Amino acid sequence: MNGPVTAAQPDRPVADLSYEEARDELVAVVARLEAGGETLEASLALWERGEALAARCQEWLDGARARLDAARAGGAPSAPSAGEAAGDATDASTEAGPDDPRGRRP
Repeated sequence: MNGPVTAAQPDRPVADLSYEEARDELVAVVARLEAGGETLEASLALWERGEALAARCQEWLDGARARLDAARAGGAPSAPSAGEAAGDATDASTEAGPDDPRGRRP
């Protein structure tokens, strides 16, 4: 089973992928690994690609969380870049005091 990882562009740099593209390719990578039948080298390459895809998805999710937190804090900044990590953006829970409801997460 040595077909492409997905029908999309598997050689495309992970950093260029949208959340949905990275997620869909990650699902395909996991399916291939679970199916077996790959050589050791191919399995390792798939595993490495899967790790990179999972990290990219997490970057997108962290950036989305930071944007939501900033919007809820009332200081909606200009849209951060898609890959911006939550640690790079302002986190409302660190700005609000302990009794301030803006610092509480649902």
